[in-house]
Amino acid sequence: MLRTSTPSLRGGLRYWAPWLSSGILCLCLTFLLGQVGLLQGHPQCLDYGPPFRPLLHLEFCSDYESFGCCDQHKDRRIAARYWDIMEYFDLKRHELCGDYIKDILCQECSPYAAHLYDAENPQTPLRNLPGLCSDYCSAFHSNCHSAISLLTSDRGLQESPGTDGARFCHLLDLPDKDYCFPNVLRNDYLNRNLGVVAQDPRGCLQLCLSEVANGLRNPVSMVHAGDGTHRFFVAEQVGVVWVYLPDGSRLEQPFLDLKNVVLTTPWIGDERGFLGLAFHPKFRHNRKFYIYYSCLDKKKVEKIRISEMKASRADPNKADLKSERVILEIEEPASNHNGGQLLFGLDGYMYIFTGDGGQAGDPFGMFGNAQNKSSLLGKVLRIDVNRAGSDGKRYRVPLDNPFVSEPGAHPAIYAYGVRNMWRCAVDRGDPVTHQGREVDLIVKGGNYGWRAKEGFACYDKKLCHNASLDDVLPIYAYGHAVGKSVTGGYVYRGCESPNLNGLYIFGDFMSGRLMALQEKQDLCLGSTTSCAFPGLITPIARELYFLATSYPSAYAPHGSIYKFVDPSRRAPPGKCKYKPVPVRTKSKRIPFRPLAKTVLDLLKEQSEKAARKSSNAALASSPSQGLSEKGSSKKLASRASGKETLRGLGTKKKASVGPQGPQGNRRKSPKSHGGRMRRAGRSLP
Repeated sequence: MLRTSTPSLRGGLRYWAPWLSSGILCLCLTFLLGQVGLLQGHPQCLDYGPPFRPLLHLEFCSDYESFGCCDQHKDRRIAARYWDIMEYFDLKRHELCGDYIKDILCQECSPYAAHLYDAENPQTPLRNLPGLCSDYCSAFHSNCHSAISLLTSDRGLQESPGTDGARFCHLLDLPDKDYCFPNVLRNDYLNRNLGVVAQDPRGCLQLCLSEVANGLRNPVSMVHAGDGTHRFFVAEQVGVVWVYLPDGSRLEQPFLDLKNVVLTTPWIGDERGFLGLAFHPKFRHNRKFYIYYSCLDKKKVEKIRISEMKASRADPNKADLKSERVILEIEEPASNHNGGQLLFGLDGYMYIFTGDGGQAGDPFGMFGNAQNKSSLLGKVLRIDVNRAGSDGKRYRVPLDNPFVSEPGAHPAIYAYGVRNMWRCAVDRGDPVTHQGREVDLIVKGGNYGWRAKEGFACYDKKLCHNASLDDVLPIYAYGHAVGKSVTGGYVYRGCESPNLNGLYIFGDFMSGRLMALQEKQDLCLGSTTSCAFPGLITPIARELYFLATSYPSAYAPHGSIYKFVDPSRRAPPGKCKYKPVPVRTKSKRIPFRPLAKTVLDLLKEQSEKAARKSSNAALASSPSQGLSEKGSSKKLASRASGKETLRGLGTKKKASVGPQGPQGNRRKSPKSHGGRMRRAGRSLP
């Protein structure tokens, strides 16, 4: 399915720079972080990822088989540990304590496991046992005190004095009573929308970002070669293409460097440059790829050039510069509205999306370039690059192109009347069912109305009222209060975020807004409640990324690439594993080093700043302490370090935890419970 930006949505790419600015997103992050209070618990597993729906039935922790943090393998491991423990009990104790022990062990499978075990921040120790509500904890301690030494090797928990379990339950207490077990199961607010994409009160979908690349000079395209290597090729506007490997590293030497040929300038908002990149569907065998860029011909006339090139036989991570074959050149009357999308459809043909030639309002000729079928500007072109034409052209026009037989019309035109299709995409359908694999949003021979119309509204009133226009209307349009420049997007068909499947996610350059179409919804980024996940996620093929820059100049190295992450639900473990085809590399690998601070980093900074401010205020109110004295400084540091700070902000209290955590996580469990566990028929340790 071909998806496009301008014909489907009002406010096409006027004469603004064709890339997403991250400025608004950064402001959004800053604003949201400024409203932080206590960090609320959110669905998260002990491996720091969102919960999931297990692929297979859970036999033991069946309460969490519809949604949680355990797959069948982990469920069996927990069951084995349970039966090891139960061998120490006679029938009476088995009946009395069995349910308690099962409940406690199965909290590793809870969708709120990270909150229950204090695992939301990897910089703080992990609890040995989950947080238990006071009544439940007291009953467990009263009935099954002897089981504690089998569940944990933490001597602080094992040797809690008193028969009423007050100290033991205090150590397992959670400040927020809604999240302790079993209250967390009964809270309707926490459970009614589990696994669904979170929304804020405005209906904004709560998604998170993971930084995967930075230091780029206005990145304009990111594509993979479809050869199974899972390499990403990232093009900069200046004319350089970089190779990123599956481990996130970048090769030191570029795949392609056309800086000396590509026409662009350091001006902010210059739309000329390297604009498009596409790999042949059979790239693995023929090494062919295609590029779209601005250039000057020998007479210094500005043109758009579409060329075919090949990867080097000697080095698959380098283009053969001598292999360039110019397929098509189009003269550009102005510096803006240059289009730039190249892609291959499901029919194997190449689709080329051009701009209307620039200036304001397509003023060229009586009707403008977009309505002029003898011009290649403002069009969708469709050509066969696998065969040469009879007229000496390096492509063939498909015989079923709609205007092949129309006098005066260029036969390569597939659709017309578009302003500036900067970014478009092919929806190849659901990877399993293939549902959605039809080309239905670019109408063969369709007139998309520009310059007569812009979206649903008339632009040129005289042309707009022409009854013979018969233009294709948008599937959706939004007003300029929402945005003014559709940058285009993709239908999500990835593996890692099942909730996003089928959503068309796109951006607006002018407003910096990210939106999704099924029923149009805004995407909100940076919520501290939703996005408090540590670490970065390795790039995976078929996932959705977006390119951004904080300074829209072709020569400014302020561009970054981010990956969308749904904090509400992920795919089950093992489903999204890929085995990349090995590719030999001759160039040095540059490891990825993130520049963006994570939500947890920012929250930790806020917490520490608040703690310092509170300590300074307390010090200033005490006349007996002087800031200039060394002893006072030591006391101040001691007071700050001992002060209880906000939970989840990277400075949690450590008194309630020991060195051991749930098996398979940050703290490894000793074998056979510290070597003290004995088999059935023996006394308890």
